[in-house]
Amino acid sequence: MKNRILFSIFLTVFSFVFTVSAKQEKYIKHTVVKGETINIIAQKYKVTPYDIYKINPDSQNGIQLDSVLLIPSTGEVAATAAPTTTSAVPTTTNAAQTNPTTHLVQPKETLYSLSKQYGITIDELKAANGDLLNNGLKIGMNIKIPASGGMPVAAVSKPVEAPKPVVKETPKVESKPEVSSAGTTYHIIEPKETKYGISKKYGMTIAELERLNPAIANDFPIGLKLVVSGNTPSTATVAETKPAAEKPVAEKPSADSAPASSTKKYLEEYVVKPNETIATIASDYGITEKELISLNPELKKGVKLGMILRVPKGQRKEPVKKEQGNLMKSINTNARKQLALLFPFNISKIESDTVNSTQARLKKDKFLNLTLDFYSGALMAIDSAKVLGMNVDIKILDSQETKNTSNVAALVQQNNLQTMDAIVGPFYQANVEKLAELVEPTKTPVISPLSKESGKKYSNLFQSMPSTELLRTSIFDFMKTKGGNILAVIDNKKGSVRQYVQEMQKETRIVGLSEKGTVVADSLKVLLQKDKMNYVVLASESTGMILATTSAMLAAQKEYQVQLVILEPNETLDFEEISLTRLTKLKLLYPSLSRPNETDEANQFDAKYKKLNKILPNQYAIRGFDVTFDTLVRLSQDKTFEETVQASSSEQIENKFDYVQNLTYGYSNNGIYILYYDTDLTIKEAL
Repeated sequence: MKNRILFSIFLTVFSFVFTVSAKQEKYIKHTVVKGETINIIAQKYKVTPYDIYKINPDSQNGIQLDSVLLIPSTGEVAATAAPTTTSAVPTTTNAAQTNPTTHLVQPKETLYSLSKQYGITIDELKAANGDLLNNGLKIGMNIKIPASGGMPVAAVSKPVEAPKPVVKETPKVESKPEVSSAGTTYHIIEPKETKYGISKKYGMTIAELERLNPAIANDFPIGLKLVVSGNTPSTATVAETKPAAEKPVAEKPSADSAPASSTKKYLEEYVVKPNETIATIASDYGITEKELISLNPELKKGVKLGMILRVPKGQRKEPVKKEQGNLMKSINTNARKQLALLFPFNISKIESDTVNSTQARLKKDKFLNLTLDFYSGALMAIDSAKVLGMNVDIKILDSQETKNTSNVAALVQQNNLQTMDAIVGPFYQANVEKLAELVEPTKTPVISPLSKESGKKYSNLFQSMPSTELLRTSIFDFMKTKGGNILAVIDNKKGSVRQYVQEMQKETRIVGLSEKGTVVADSLKVLLQKDKMNYVVLASESTGMILATTSAMLAAQKEYQVQLVILEPNETLDFEEISLTRLTKLKLLYPSLSRPNETDEANQFDAKYKKLNKILPNQYAIRGFDVTFDTLVRLSQDKTFEETVQASSSEQIENKFDYVQNLTYGYSNNGIYILYYDTDLTIKEAL
């Protein structure tokens, strides 16, 4: 079997040395010294800040003393990096003359702010810059200002110096202190205010401010009502007399909601336990991962055992401790259960096909082959259930489905499917959701066997395939628990991966690419750290980029700990050009829905399947067995299917079933393995 036969054939037959023939760009290494900024460095090397930002993406968040930047040599800077102009600063000598022809983009500037600044429209700005703004405005760009625009707002006229646009600041609205009838004065924290600023405003020390308001000892949330003079009231309003462990956090009120002061929630402290992740903690408290991170910005660097987190008070759902592997020990054969299996055989289409024989159709219909493979595994699960004496009546029905159609509604009515104890299928997400909707009134569990998609949520829908997002999150959580330094090499074609990393994995440092979109070895090496494992997440299907990245990592192994990581299956890694040796040396790490299994039980399954079907089982046959057998075992308990899900996880031949209730409705399977290629040519589970 493919995923069980290890890769020794490639290793023993051929060994390729592949050289990337693309011309290597020349770069200069610059070590940041005290007082330097990106603009100063750019001027020193006669490049634009934009050129530096592109090859050093992290520098957009600021540069640190002694950090190393790669500077493209002047001859290598692409013409498209920025329009060629004689100066980044307007050179007019009189405010009454023509407006500036270019503008050097600064942090936080937008097309909208620049259009207002120069009195032009956004469309005029885009038209003047051609393709330069196709991917949006970026710090360090030297953009053209069309002649139709006026002078910058509030520009200062000087005879020698160039006019500089004045950055507009939103005027601060001073909040008036509130005085109660008892003589106590309050102050509500405004954005950008500090303890120091407020203490000075009211002529007190920070220590006095904290004494009157214990809740701000470790937190300083916007909207919190502070006591700034007088005595702390005996009856607490909002958070004045709450201990530090119960800090309030202001929620964003809707337009129709009450004022912010009436919508605050109290927080409490939570200590991270072994094997917990951001996702599991957020789920336990009924909040999203983003909400948890906003309460605890330190989580951007990963979750660690023993961390003290701020979480909503009283919202924790005490999870039922799941036991694994005990379902087989508690099989109850007394109560008779009913299971329906809905598979897309589409028999009517086969019977009406007068052009192709059944054999010819099998040769070209991949979906039918997948269905039959899954079905063959399900039949073995049913046979095993009979041997174990499980008391389950089974109906196998043809769902007659395509991606957008099925006969689900008719099957429910004709076969009383709403009375079943569980239903496995159909295959397509839209059809399985339709079935869940139809039988939801009777709370009949519907197990989606193969779809990774997620759409409408139903309380009785069980997604047995972990989602793509969960796979990505699981591998990042693993790297964070190991305290690793996480880097990412992302192909320009992988925009969705880049967006995910930038939005959801903000602590990950993205390796800069050359103007041609290729990897520069030094770009990777300057981000490596010697005191920890350096995980390099590679998102590319380009053979050249994979070879360049892995070559740079192999060279760095002399000085650093490095490990290659992928987020999803990558067929390019199976090509002969990608030597298996380099993948095992870099211990390729990845999340997986299934695991390799060489136990006696798995080998016996293979042997029995081959005896019946004259071939070893593929991934769909094993999936068919695992999903069906897991369902049968859960039905053969004293509890309902849903109760077994809440109490126990399980592992079958290659798949794990660890269902977790969603924040809205239904259940998702969190059964994911983190695997790696070991140097002994085996795939192992990472611990």
